[in-house]
Amino acid sequence: MTQLLDQIAQIVGPQGLIAGADVHERAADFMGFTRCQARAIVRPASTAELSAVMKLCHAAGQTVVAAGGNTGLVQGTVCTPDDVQVSLERMRGVGAIDPVGRTMVVEAGCMVQTAQDAAEEHGLKFAVDWGARGSATIGGGISTNAGGNSVVRYGMMRDNVLGLEAVLADGTIISSMNVLLKNNAAYDLKQLFIGSEGTLGIVTRAVLKLHPAPLTTQTAMLACADFAAVQRLFVEVGRQLGPGLTAFEVMWASFYEPMVASGRHTAPLPSGHGCYVITEMSGTDPEADPARFEAVLGGLIESGVVADAVVASSQAQADQIWAIRDDIPGLMMFTMPSVTFDISLPIRDMDRYVADLTTAAEAEFGETLKLVVFGHIGDGNLHILMGAQPFTPDTKHRIEELVYTPLAALGGSVSAEHGIGIEKRGWLAISRSAQEIVLMKTLKAALDPKNILNPGKVLP
Repeated sequence: MTQLLDQIAQIVGPQGLIAGADVHERAADFMGFTRCQARAIVRPASTAELSAVMKLCHAAGQTVVAAGGNTGLVQGTVCTPDDVQVSLERMRGVGAIDPVGRTMVVEAGCMVQTAQDAAEEHGLKFAVDWGARGSATIGGGISTNAGGNSVVRYGMMRDNVLGLEAVLADGTIISSMNVLLKNNAAYDLKQLFIGSEGTLGIVTRAVLKLHPAPLTTQTAMLACADFAAVQRLFVEVGRQLGPGLTAFEVMWASFYEPMVASGRHTAPLPSGHGCYVITEMSGTDPEADPARFEAVLGGLIESGVVADAVVASSQAQADQIWAIRDDIPGLMMFTMPSVTFDISLPIRDMDRYVADLTTAAEAEFGETLKLVVFGHIGDGNLHILMGAQPFTPDTKHRIEELVYTPLAALGGSVSAEHGIGIEKRGWLAISRSAQEIVLMKTLKAALDPKNILNPGKVLP
């Protein structure tokens, strides 16, 4: 191993290799509870450097785990002492921005927020967005096919990547840096790497799809008596706002009330309602959009769909509203120890699913239960945190059974946007058929026959 690291150091230079005790100074999760256990961390400065490193690792049979901004929640980048970690933190550049074709070229280590800010300077919008935008990387978002707060309008990461460049296990560079909206020339190879969590190749650059930046954004928090009202609200705002609806986030009282009671946030609306919704409209008419938004909400209040509402009168107030929804560290501190879930299912089935889950969990765990539900309801995604005492491996497994097992009958997914990693590997068969899993293993064997890329992740 020492000889291999010496060879790698000759490629990436002294700034490109971290070894020894310095490796363990790095966190292995976004909360900082665990430390990186890799044998070394390689920090290439270019695709060519990574390619040369991978050729060495492939020849030596050295396992490699690519890591992004450490914001994942499924142990998708966990390293063993035998692994080499690859970090693209020296590849954070923003390249060409085409304001006519609405595209942007970025390196995979670029932060999501950096890409957003660069697009904004050209009157454009990189629309994929979530709370960890300031630390999550484009490469990490691509490798997990991340979603976030704007999927209801702009889609997942997959819908916002036109092309990419990736390095295979043997060091081969696959450059599919397509800038065309329409390119139907045989297989769309970029799709192999989007959502495959670094098991088929390591993404190094990407061509991102951009959108015209909205001229106005209206944000409101709404209270509904129950989820039935939330469903009616979603239908109505979709019908009346059309493509202007850019966010529809729902927090059950189990999420909202502890968060505002914690003192970390000022409550925009009083407690006591069944659900709280953050909805956002983006538009192009600064004169008419605010009045239109308020008129729609006013009608929903009059009809009884909405029980209470507050409309942000400034960006600062909008940020305060969003801060409640995005405060995942605060939520995790409230629920620890707990299991974090990221599932999807038809919106029409959510109310019954949550009710049945709550009943079953309360019967199983009694007063020790902590159960929190929220999510991107507009795109069928629920986030759930559940914990109970004593929190043992058996308790964790039973909690997973309660959450995952009903999804099979509903056509749901064990992962809406966070990926599989290690955490969900054993539950993949709930969402994928045996034939699909066999095909996935065939692809893995073809592209990574030595199983050196992120081994042990995703596939059972």
